Amino acid sequence: MAEPGYPSRSVAWYMVVVLMICYTLSYADRQILAFLVRPLEHDLNITDTEVGQLQGFAFSLFYTFFGLPMGALADRVSRRNLVAIGLVLWSLMTSLSSVARSFYLLAAARMGVGIGEATLSPCAFSMIADSFPKERLGGALSTYTMGIQMGSGLALIIGGVVAQTVSHMPPLDIPFVGSIAAWRLTFLIVGAPGLLVALVLLSVREPARRALLLNADGAPAKLGLRALLQQVGMRWRSALGLSVMISCQATCNYALLGWGPAFFDRLHHWPQGRTGLVLGLTTLVCGCGGLFVGGRVSDHWYSRGITDAPLRVGLISLCGMLLTLVPAMLLPTAGGTVALLIPAVFCIGLPIGCGYAAVQLIFPNQARGLVSAIVIFAVAMIGLNFGAVLPGYLDDHWFHDPNKIGWSISLTVALAASVGLLAAVLSLAPYRAAYRATLAT
Repeated sequence: MAEPGYPSRSVAWYMVVVLMICYTLSYADRQILAFLVRPLEHDLNITDTEVGQLQGFAFSLFYTFFGLPMGALADRVSRRNLVAIGLVLWSLMTSLSSVARSFYLLAAARMGVGIGEATLSPCAFSMIADSFPKERLGGALSTYTMGIQMGSGLALIIGGVVAQTVSHMPPLDIPFVGSIAAWRLTFLIVGAPGLLVALVLLSVREPARRALLLNADGAPAKLGLRALLQQVGMRWRSALGLSVMISCQATCNYALLGWGPAFFDRLHHWPQGRTGLVLGLTTLVCGCGGLFVGGRVSDHWYSRGITDAPLRVGLISLCGMLLTLVPAMLLPTAGGTVALLIPAVFCIGLPIGCGYAAVQLIFPNQARGLVSAIVIFAVAMIGLNFGAVLPGYLDDHWFHDPNKIGWSISLTVALAASVGLLAAVLSLAPYRAAYRATLAT
């Protein structure tokens, strides 16, 4: 049964599932480099720092800066069609990465992936917020953002299996391209499904826009860029606090996913297939479990009148990462590390969906696409860059030892989680005030 004014539950959840599949593919495309560190460094003659730049800066530069205009477009045009165009673009650019023969060509392909993926989340957050009442929005967005853990987990599993399978294969001859190393097929395998999912996306219905800011005569207001920025300025403390909290959570996630495979390879000499299976299943099961629990807890607290529920879930998550993920990468045995990664990855997943839901709940519909893009901008510039780049930089320039990657990951997580905790605590009161003010208008 549909809530008054909302799509039916079946229509709404079908949309969430399709968008989650898109998100899964996007994270698989961006995380696949984590399992290609060794062949990348060998074939392209690059360092840990440059691999981190490919995972972080090359992708995030265009992902973030194109995200802002894409967020503004999401408030004005068909959000479904905008996502479909972006999905085709990032899938093609992932596939084209297979033929990049230099650091700069691969960086250019990663930039193309970033441009395509910039369309997805601003549109998805806005569409989902228009399809569910606030008491169920945290659960719905947690389901959508399971794509983060599912995509990352699948990238680890597929990347590990493919990397191990093709590691001893001879180079392949491809028409019009020439001879390429077999490991490059990984890009083709990960990129191709997106073209099919783009067709499925066309079956999703564009929901009617809700929670619109109205003029004095009761008609929906048309907000220009200056008015949109004023809406953000009115809630800047809440938006900033949520952005920093989510960014710090993302930093921890990217540090683990981007450098976890190298950690098990260098310190414990695990075969890539085993590493992919263990990290992939942990990410899929524990990460998705954390997302589900975090969304449900946030919705339950909302229903009891606790309006800062997402921030409270974020506090639990960041404390949990300090207690589990930081020591996990310093233990001498692989079994001990994996044992602590189970609760650590669960904690990583807790605040993702409800954190993004919190942003939607304190802004009018006309500003949701833009403000989502601003938050994603912060997450990518802070989370993706520091999470992907800082561990490699510490290895190269602080420890001068690639076998210290565990220490580099732990230091990155400790710094990010501490900053995130401070941001969440300072944002509790401003967020409650912004929530009350939005309800009043």
